[in-house]
Amino acid sequence: MEPIFDAIAPTALNVVGETRKFQVRRVFCVARNYAAHAREMGQDPEREPPFFFTKPADAVFPVADDGSTVWPYPLASQDVHHEFELVVALGSGGIGLNPEQARRCVWAYAPGLDMTRRDLQAEAKKAGRPWDVAKAFDASAPVGSLTPVAACGWLECGSIELEVHGEVRQRGDLADMIWSIPEVIATLSGLFELKAGDLIFTGTPEGVGAVAVGNRLVGRIGELPPLRLAVGSRV
Repeated sequence: MEPIFDAIAPTALNVVGETRKFQVRRVFCVARNYAAHAREMGQDPEREPPFFFTKPADAVFPVADDGSTVWPYPLASQDVHHEFELVVALGSGGIGLNPEQARRCVWAYAPGLDMTRRDLQAEAKKAGRPWDVAKAFDASAPVGSLTPVAACGWLECGSIELEVHGEVRQRGDLADMIWSIPEVIATLSGLFELKAGDLIFTGTPEGVGAVAVGNRLVGRIGELPPLRLAVGSRV
């Protein structure tokens, strides 16, 4: 088959200890998966069924380990917020998985940011509209290098922390998730057929807030390589 346009290169992430790349298929995000964050967003943190939104694969913005990455401040917003999260990369998938089957689908972990145009999200919520313009914009999903489970083991507890320009903004523990990673994956598999290459953003702890041009962000999750980036000028 001859394409009409030049072939579009897949979005790919670095893998610790590998020269090969992880090609991204789809991106799923679970909302309000930490009780304290649910409360700061004005919601009841009671353990209701998880709900999800998506980002396009090309919204993934690979972040280099050396701290040289500059993230472009997005169009059409004056209030862009950081939401620091553990990202799970799947090496297999399926439909209707139970939690133990879901757990075995996890191939690697990475630190990531669900960047949000909060002003556009507020407008969408007020009008009862979808959140796409707030969540799925270009480069809205910065992700650091993936660490395979074979190298780091299962991540079920441990610190998660984001520093913005020298100030700790977000701090929590992975054990504080309302829905565990296997439960999140199992629930998703009842809504979509999951496959290798899928990424899942697992929710953010409390302390979300605005970023500004010139800010430097450093995110740390346990022993994973930190995510480091600078916020660049508006595109």
